[in-house]
Amino acid sequence: MSIELVLFDLGGVLIELSSIQSMGRFFGDDPEEEVWGRWLACPWVRRFERGQCGADEFARGMVETWSMAASPEVFLEAFIRWPQGLMPGARELARAARSRVTIGCLSNTNALHAERHASEEAVYDLFDHRFLSHEIGLVKPDRDIFDHVLAELACAPARVLFLDDNQINVEGARAAGLRAERARGLAEARAALVRHGIVAA
Repeated sequence: MSIELVLFDLGGVLIELSSIQSMGRFFGDDPEEEVWGRWLACPWVRRFERGQCGADEFARGMVETWSMAASPEVFLEAFIRWPQGLMPGARELARAARSRVTIGCLSNTNALHAERHASEEAVYDLFDHRFLSHEIGLVKPDRDIFDHVLAELACAPARVLFLDDNQINVEGARAAGLRAERARGLAEARAALVRHGIVAA
């Protein structure tokens, strides 16, 4: 069954993220996979990225829950800068994929980061569809976010290719029937698109 739609995660796939190590003063020295697992499961992260609390409340909750030595203001300032810009070549890769199939983005994000991406680089103009967690009130890796996307697009799960840099999100997508691959950065994203015949090698 051929792919009709490609869904891209943003941070870590098309958008450069500062390393977990750069946030180490907040998260400690645990391995990156463990930090990401804890991050995705954190009630304050899930609440903020569902659009259910404001930035100041989120920062206070994070500092308390993670026992950070930093103040909420210092944490929030660093958090705002965590995603950087589009990776070199990301815009061209998205356009190449879009010339062959419908493309969308499916991102756990928040109003602070989304506004930056929209205003600084017009990131969302690259896609036919956008699904941002804080706008739809759902987050990855929960099953309901994938079901929501499929219902909105009226697309068979097996015709959707989803690319994400976090394995837990890939597994969530696969559980919902999507074709999903881990793509940590642009090279892995391109390789996945080549394997599925979306872009030329």
